[in-house]
Amino acid sequence: MGLPVSVILLDCIAAAAALVYAPFLVVAFARLQLGYDQAAPRAMFDKLPGYAQRATWAHQNSFETFLLFLAAALMAFVTGVDSEAAGWAAIAFPISRLLFSVFYILNVPLGRSLMFAIGSSCTFSLFYFSLMTVNG
Repeated sequence: MGLPVSVILLDCIAAAAALVYAPFLVVAFARLQLGYDQAAPRAMFDKLPGYAQRATWAHQNSFETFLLFLAAALMAFVTGVDSEAAGWAAIAFPISRLLFSVFYILNVPLGRSLMFAIGSSCTFSLFYFSLMTVNG
């Protein structure tokens, strides 16, 4: 891999945190086109075009999945997981989440579901590697 797994884990946490907000950039673009209502920003949701509504849902889902990934990656970091497979799982998570958002916004349900499954597998793999490290 080149980099130590501990560095990969921390870098991927940072990347995944940033990607939580990537779909919101699409929402912000749509809101600006509609004329942003500072007094009632949430009331604009029903007026947003379909792609921006889906971007909102992708943004919300990103928070939910990030929290589990954060726990799994920190658990792997703290337990000293040094597995190449763990490094690849950590790398695959932010990639799958980026593609999840793209597929969600473009309304490609099969792609979105596949990326959700891959991202979830990455998270649970990190939990598994951590438990195997401490339990021998």
